[in-house]
Amino acid sequence: MTDIVKETSTPTLPAPTTPAPHPVPPAALASRVRALAPTLTRSMQRVAEAVAADPAGCAALTVTGLAERTGTSEATVVRTARLLGYPGYRDLRLALAGLAAHQESGRAPAVTATIHVDDPLTDVVAKLAHEESQTLADTAATLDVQQLGAAVTALAAAGRVDVYGIGASGLVGQDLAQKLLRIGVVAHAHHDPHLAVTNAVQLGPGDVAVAITDSGSTFDVIEPLRVAFERGATTVAMTGLPDGPVTQYADHVLTTATAPESELRPAAMSSRTSQLLVVDCLFIGVAQRTYDRAGPALAASYEALAHRRTRRAPRPRR
Repeated sequence: MTDIVKETSTPTLPAPTTPAPHPVPPAALASRVRALAPTLTRSMQRVAEAVAADPAGCAALTVTGLAERTGTSEATVVRTARLLGYPGYRDLRLALAGLAAHQESGRAPAVTATIHVDDPLTDVVAKLAHEESQTLADTAATLDVQQLGAAVTALAAAGRVDVYGIGASGLVGQDLAQKLLRIGVVAHAHHDPHLAVTNAVQLGPGDVAVAITDSGSTFDVIEPLRVAFERGATTVAMTGLPDGPVTQYADHVLTTATAPESELRPAAMSSRTSQLLVVDCLFIGVAQRTYDRAGPALAASYEALAHRRTRRAPRPRR
């Protein structure tokens, strides 16, 4: 969330304040490091990568010791700790000790397996299953339930919902819009940036706009959200970067986790998994809040599709 004040007209917006990051549970620390890595300076990246790669070893170091180990300064270590969501280095050390304990107990693997070109399919299945489950666990651990609840409240009362997403995030946006439509919420997914902006102009107070972008910096997603924000609609950002540009125009921010990108597994694959989890959380939350309307709507849609699920296709002729 930001401190930007909405305007019904379209004057130049004041510079947004940077939202304070929330400390993450120890098991999700590595995910937070991956999400913030692109925004960190090189020296801060060295600190972040060191604590994610060797939490037990770093937990045993003083701030001076970690600075020496990473070739940085004590100030850099403290700034990195704060960007990761901790008030100071002492709090980060406690989180690192907790992460090390998780890894030793086998509940949080220290290393994520990379898929190689010559991997047999059995290994591919096992590695993907591990990364998918870890991404879901990281998302569940880092998701701000208060922000989620606020987004659910807005969606449940919305006169209209617009969802913006490009590429893989656009597919996730379609899933959210379709789910909301099934429970009686007027929702539309837009993956064409021009149509997204022209539709955002029609939004106003009582409407909701949802932007989905893993990087948090996709202009074609940020622009319609900005327009919706200026028009007075409630805005929601689903992003892998909690302090990314898209959050400047978001009333509510839902953070997702992303597994490491590799040659055979682009970021879109892993980000989609965590985004779909948040979509399901939003859908269930809205259905719960509006059950008097959502229950009959779901029953009607199931009944309408029942005959299509039971109809047998004709036998092919050879």
